[in-house]
Amino acid sequence: MTNAVLADDLHVCLCHGCGQTCDTRGAVHQCSRCGAPLHRRKSNPIARGWAFLFAALIFYIPANVLPVMRTEMLGQGSDSTIGGGVLEFWEAGAWDIALIIFIASIGVPAIKFFSLGLLLLTAQRRSSWARRQRSQLFRFVELIGYWSMLDVMVVALVAALVQLHGLGTIEPRPGILFFGLVVVLTMFSAMSFDPRLIWDSQPQQGERSDGAGD
Repeated sequence: MTNAVLADDLHVCLCHGCGQTCDTRGAVHQCSRCGAPLHRRKSNPIARGWAFLFAALIFYIPANVLPVMRTEMLGQGSDSTIGGGVLEFWEAGAWDIALIIFIASIGVPAIKFFSLGLLLLTAQRRSSWARRQRSQLFRFVELIGYWSMLDVMVVALVAALVQLHGLGTIEPRPGILFFGLVVVLTMFSAMSFDPRLIWDSQPQQGERSDGAGD
């Protein structure tokens, strides 16, 4: 079994602007093709990841406490939070919409908070535990990040349908803004994390790459 050759060993890195492989030897700090600055690693990935994650956790509180929409039908109006909206749709028989809102607004954020916290903590400790699985977890977090705006889209869709049929009016409330900020901040946290940190404590030849110890 031969040792893997890393980009650092070859003194090359990929340009984040155009993807060209650039030689980093000498005083060259810009891509020769597009002029973008070259970085072997993302800048302060752990600190920035934690900062965005903690900010998202803070905004997640008002996102669940404050109403996300106000519904007015037949002259009567009511404000709905995320949890209240799930219960209303479920009791109205729209269990599919209730399930979508629950998964997008409660399930997905909880998974992202736990996963990003685990990735950041283990990378900060330079843990050698389950490297391959953690890499797969990071790709999973990136994948579900694109579906995090489902709740906002559902509110917009329901509002359009209600007003189209003249049944009443639905207006967004501050809670939906805070939820949108939570989605954006968790995406920034995932973008700030450098998955190569998982493999920085790569074991020597003959050791398991997915060992269970630190």
